[in-house]
Amino acid sequence: MARSAVDAGHGGALPPRLAIKRVYDGADASDGFRVLVDRLWPRGMGRNKAHIDLWVKDLAPSDALRHWFDHDPAKWPEFAQRYAAELQVNADALGAFEAELAKHERVTLLYAARDEQHNNAAALLAYLLHKRSA
Repeated sequence: MARSAVDAGHGGALPPRLAIKRVYDGADASDGFRVLVDRLWPRGMGRNKAHIDLWVKDLAPSDALRHWFDHDPAKWPEFAQRYAAELQVNADALGAFEAELAKHERVTLLYAARDEQHNNAAALLAYLLHKRSA
């Protein structure tokens, strides 16, 4: 099961434990609160099988950004920057999301992409951690 977890520490708006995981890897009790961060529902994944607690499609990259990126690792640094800019513009939704995250000790951000390093969940996690440390 592919999984990347970080200790976000204590205090602040983020839960102490954040992770990212492919939604197709299946649910596990250690996932905690499961959040789908993709704009589109995962292909072939039934709602009961996904075990999604929250779907934040309004925080996913825009369709234009998704199509531009096209899962090209060479575009990753610019994708992450453009996505961060989109998140900053969407401050109200981001604030509500951070408030929801703060209610849970463990949170797993779920994504459907095959690339475990270059996906919007990884970019969102990096953004949240950077924002917290700033």
